[in-house]
Amino acid sequence: MKTVTLTELRKHLSRHLRFVRSGEEVVIVSSGEPIARILPIPTDISEEERRLVAAGILKLPEKPVKNRKKFWDNFFAVPGPNRSREEALRAILEEREESR
Repeated sequence: MKTVTLTELRKHLSRHLRFVRSGEEVVIVSSGEPIARILPIPTDISEEERRLVAAGILKLPEKPVKNRKKFWDNFFAVPGPNRSREEALRAILEEREESR
């Protein structure tokens, strides 16, 4: 991990991005306080996942997932809510009304 100031990052962005491409993390500080991290994107993700990350829709886990198939099998094995579609819709509409 490397720590750089915002000014240093602006001056030498290409150098710091090469460092990230090599698999390292860069922490940006401003006035001595950490404000952001630049992390490498793992190479074992799909093109769709890369697109979603770039669009800001998907955030990758901080720790790599060792067995992706097992992860997704476990994720989808979790039972859904025990409510009918009508009950779920009614709850959403009630919540909307409360927030007005």
